[in-house]
Amino acid sequence: MNQREILERGKKKVSWVRAHMPLLAHIEEEFAREKPLSGVRIAVSVHLEAKTARLALALAAGGAEVAVTGSNPLSTQDDVVEALKDEGLSVYAKHGVSEEQYWKDLKRTLAIKPHLVLDDGGDLTALLHNECAAWGNETVGICEETTTGVVRLQKLAANGRLRYPAVAVNDAKMKYLFDNRYGTGQSTWDAIMRATNLLVAGKVVLVVGYGWCGRGIALRARGLGARVVVSEVDPIRAAEALMDGFSVAPLREAIREADFLVTATGCIDAVPYEALLEAKDGLVLANAGHFDVEIDVRTLRDRARSRHVRDNVEEFTLPNGKKVYLLAQGRLVNLAAGDGHPAEIMDISFALQALSLRWLLEHGGELRPGVYPVPREIDEGVARRFLEANGVRIDSLTEEQKRYLGLS
Repeated sequence: MNQREILERGKKKVSWVRAHMPLLAHIEEEFAREKPLSGVRIAVSVHLEAKTARLALALAAGGAEVAVTGSNPLSTQDDVVEALKDEGLSVYAKHGVSEEQYWKDLKRTLAIKPHLVLDDGGDLTALLHNECAAWGNETVGICEETTTGVVRLQKLAANGRLRYPAVAVNDAKMKYLFDNRYGTGQSTWDAIMRATNLLVAGKVVLVVGYGWCGRGIALRARGLGARVVVSEVDPIRAAEALMDGFSVAPLREAIREADFLVTATGCIDAVPYEALLEAKDGLVLANAGHFDVEIDVRTLRDRARSRHVRDNVEEFTLPNGKKVYLLAQGRLVNLAAGDGHPAEIMDISFALQALSLRWLLEHGGELRPGVYPVPREIDEGVARRFLEANGVRIDSLTEEQKRYLGLS
C-alpha cells in the first residue's frame, strides 16, 4: 500500500467515526465558532486511532496548536497518523516503535511547551515532573483519561510533588459507568475473538479485578455464554461480584480451570509467573489494563519457550510442558489487537475531555496543584447531550421537590 492509499484509509476511518460521535461533533462546531482555545498550546498523549483523532481535531478547531503522540506503541494506527498530519497537526508516533523511540516521541510532543496537557496513562505528566520540567513552566493544568494515570497523579499529590491542577476525567460518572464498563467489556472481547478466532460460549473465563473495567469484561463474557469466575483482593468488590452472579475464587485455584484469563487491575504482577505454572493447558492470557505489567511477562519470557502462532498471539511452552497463549505481548489488548472502544462510548469520554480542558483553561489559574473531579455541571451536561443525541427526554424535579430535597 502506497503513502496515498494509507492516507486515504486513515481519512475514511476518521470520517466514519465522526458520523457516530455526535456529542464531540457538536462541541467541535461550538469550538469552531467561539475559538475558546485560540493561542493555546496543547500536548496530547492518547491511543492514536480514529476516535482520538476526532478529539485532537476538535481541539484544533477551537484554535489550539495541538501536538499529538501515542500512549502505547502497539495502539498507534499509522494511517490515522497520516490523516492527522494532513490536517496540519504535529504528530509524533508510529506503530510498533521501540521503548526508546516511544519516550523520544513523548518528549517531542512536550517541546511545544504546553499550556494544557491531555494525558492517557500519565507518561507526559511524569516527564513534566522530571527531565522535561522546564517545558511545563507555562502549563495551566492536566486532564487524565485513565485509572492508571489518576493513580499516578494521586501519588504525586500525596508526595507534595504535583505541580499543576489536574482533572481526573476517569472518575467522572459519565466516564467510568460507560467507558470503563461498557466500552472495555465490548472492545476487550472483540479483540480477544479477533486475535484467537476461538469460541467463548461454554468456556471458563477468569476475570482478574472487579473494578468498572472488570465488571464490563465479566458481563460481556457471560453474555457470550461463558462461565465466569472473578479473582479479587478487595473484599467489597469480591462480595459485589458474588451478588452479581459470578463465582469468586483465589487466582491460583481459578486458573486451573480457566480457558481465558483477562486482567483489569491497574496493578503489577496481578498474575505472577508461579500462578501460570498452575494454569490449565492452553490458557489464553489477555491484559485489559493500561500497562503491560499485570501479567508477569518478563519472567514468562525468561523461563518459557515462545513462538508466534498468529497475529497478536504468542505461544509459551512452560517448563512443566503446559502451553499458554499471550495476546498482544501482554499490552492493552483491546487497542493492540483491536480498534478500541466503540465510537459512541468514546464520544462521551472525549466530550468530557474537551469540556474539561476548556474549564481548566478558564479556572486553572485559580486552583492550587491537586487532583480535581470533573465539575458536576460538565458531567451532567454531557449526560444531557447524550440523551438528546439519542432522542431521549426525561422529567425534571418540581420546585417543591427541590425544596424537599434541599436543592433550592
